Amino acid sequence: MSSIRPWRDIARRKSRQIMVGSVPVGGDAPITVQTMTNTLTSDAVATINQIRRCEDAGADIIRVSCPDVESTTALRQITKAARVPIVADIHFHYKRALEAADAGAACLRINPGNIGSNDRVAEVVRAAKANGCAIRIGVNAGSLEKDLLEKYGEPCPEALVESALDHIKLLQDHDFHEYKVAVKASDVFLAVAAYMGLAEAVDCPLHLGITEAGGLIGGTVKSSIGIGNLLWAGIGDTLRVSLSAEPEEEVRVGFEILKSLGLRTRGVRVVSCPSCARQGFDVIRTVEALESRLSHIKTPISLSVLGCVVNGPGEARETDIGLTGGGNGKHMVYLSGVTDHTIQSEEMLDHIVSLVEKKAAEIEAATTDAGNVTEAAE
Repeated sequence: MSSIRPWRDIARRKSRQIMVGSVPVGGDAPITVQTMTNTLTSDAVATINQIRRCEDAGADIIRVSCPDVESTTALRQITKAARVPIVADIHFHYKRALEAADAGAACLRINPGNIGSNDRVAEVVRAAKANGCAIRIGVNAGSLEKDLLEKYGEPCPEALVESALDHIKLLQDHDFHEYKVAVKASDVFLAVAAYMGLAEAVDCPLHLGITEAGGLIGGTVKSSIGIGNLLWAGIGDTLRVSLSAEPEEEVRVGFEILKSLGLRTRGVRVVSCPSCARQGFDVIRTVEALESRLSHIKTPISLSVLGCVVNGPGEARETDIGLTGGGNGKHMVYLSGVTDHTIQSEEMLDHIVSLVEKKAAEIEAATTDAGNVTEAAE
């Protein structure tokens, strides 16, 4: 089979690139995955501990809420401890934006039109420029400006886009261009239409999200449909999956969305069957155990886990490591798509974990060697 598959190609919208701390957003940079802490930001220790778990899950950028002076005071300790850029969520308090910028925030989440006078906007822009901060404009269908609601009668794509353009103009009037924009809604149709409209109107990076999406399962489905549609259309430079779940789960779901579309590869991609009466082992429990035990793997690896030989060999040919159920507790293991050996049920889990870890180490070593050769050549 040819490795050229044009029907898989996604032509990304050409946006200009900004920097959020050390992380590029937009342009040809990888689409980044974000989340937000739910600890009290004023409790620096608890917040740093949660940030560390999100970093381990793969978060590229992490947002914290800064509603009061106690939070922006703690932010200095938090930004120093974090390994990824920290976004300070300010909302209406422009003084919190000034404090957060001075405390090391890489980005300020603030809508310029909501913080008061033009002088206040100018102060925030000066602080952002002085500290190398980006700004995220975050339009939300649930908090649209009163005049736009009166004009359009209800939240609609046109209202969200107009709100975003109004906020953008305020920053551009102050010669500030290091911004990204979100036009979020809890309604999938509304959010997707608004993002598509905004994508045609501006060239800045877009931050994707379906806001207030729901719990882990329902929110994952809504976010996958909404964010997935936009990404498939080439729209989006960074994303947050908003779930009523721990922030680490938001990160994992975000990466799964990107992996499904071939836009990012991180960790083990599991291909598994839903299980049936033909299965030679308990597929559901096996996949649960493997996902848990392999969550520390960051190297991109594909693993197929199929309960029987109906689809097992075919799927195994397309993955780095494959496992297919057989009779009498004896199962087939595939390496690089080729039948290699068999394994008994009682040894299966430990054996597959060992194979994946070994493969990850080999890939990492090869990547390091290639990098050393390139450096030497230069």
